[in-house]
Amino acid sequence: MRLFAFTALTLIYSAAFAGKWFLNVEGGMAIPGYNDVQVPNDSSGTRFSLSDALDIPSKAFFRINAGYETGRHTLSVFAAPLQFNAEGKLPEDILFAGESFSADETVEALYRFNSYRMRWRYLLSESENYLFKIGFSAKIRHAEIRLESSARTGSTKNTGFVPLLSFELRWLPAENLTVLLEGDALAAPMGRAEDVFLGVELPLSGKVDARAGYRIVEGGADVKSVYSFTMVNCISAGLNFRF
Repeated sequence: MRLFAFTALTLIYSAAFAGKWFLNVEGGMAIPGYNDVQVPNDSSGTRFSLSDALDIPSKAFFRINAGYETGRHTLSVFAAPLQFNAEGKLPEDILFAGESFSADETVEALYRFNSYRMRWRYLLSESENYLFKIGFSAKIRHAEIRLESSARTGSTKNTGFVPLLSFELRWLPAENLTVLLEGDALAAPMGRAEDVFLGVELPLSGKVDARAGYRIVEGGADVKSVYSFTMVNCISAGLNFRF
């Protein structure tokens, strides 16, 4: 949280300089893909597919990104809460987080992955009909997976820092039409994370653009305490405001 307090102060201080403030709001439908889990990641935990074991319904999502551009630099802060809930009967016996859940036992499941980021992007290249930015994203993620029945509850929680590469590619194939590919991603031996958007933007006015497209959120960790990899497909739309 100190990191985000520092970023907020930086953004306020930077208002004294020439720059363009912006606010991006995005929402849509988050559609669960695979959700493979094992807690802990050894013989005392069962590796299973949460999305296959239980029917996880799609859910509306919302995210917000605010910041400013000055010169070739873009700084922003970002928040994207995400949570899925499901209920049903397990198809097999499962050992999870020190608890034993029996086949055909009715359980409630929760999968939470809230992401907060500070981004910096640098305008590396541009021409009349394209631009490319590259940079870094400092991500704080709060994750929780929980299984709960009438008799027992198994849960794993984790809050941690993840550094990511950040990029933005814009192509203008025609007047008033922008194709946008942007996101944050990084892979390492102990896990990976990808949050990537592909879509189009159309101007609504001199200071407001509309966007629509597809977003993929994917990743997870393969460490001693937990094995968890998830993919979420998002049908997305949003508005970009410039001040």
